[in-house]
Amino acid sequence: MLVVYFSSATENTRRFVDKLQLPNVRIPLRANEPELVVDEPYVLVCPTYGGGVSISGKQGKPVPIQVVKFLNNPHNRSLIRAVVAGGNSNFGSDFGKAGDVIAAKCNVPYVYRFELMGNDEDVATLRNGLIANAATLGLQPPRVA
Repeated sequence: MLVVYFSSATENTRRFVDKLQLPNVRIPLRANEPELVVDEPYVLVCPTYGGGVSISGKQGKPVPIQVVKFLNNPHNRSLIRAVVAGGNSNFGSDFGKAGDVIAAKCNVPYVYRFELMGNDEDVATLRNGLIANAATLGLQPPRVA
């Protein structure tokens, strides 16, 4: 089972993914880093940008540009099986909005949302859910050492 994630310089998403203790790889933060190309089905974990757009009425772009670039590669996009989004509940109805956008564009289930870097319950719920539903989602079960 592979978790592909993007984390900004705040590292909140990286901290959450690290706690899942599942194989993972990070979408590059900077444009000068080599492009990430995956070779197996994965679940994408993505933070939400531009919170509170529904409150402010401004046009927002909740999916980080690095994630858009990664998913614009048809090979990478063909292997996504589910999406998980982070965010801030202060964003109101935009909490975890990146997951809604990615799920709709890639036609995959939006399986979980968490706040900031998640808590222990978020980690356990997502980890157990991904493992229990790996076959249904089209993910390889994690290897047991």
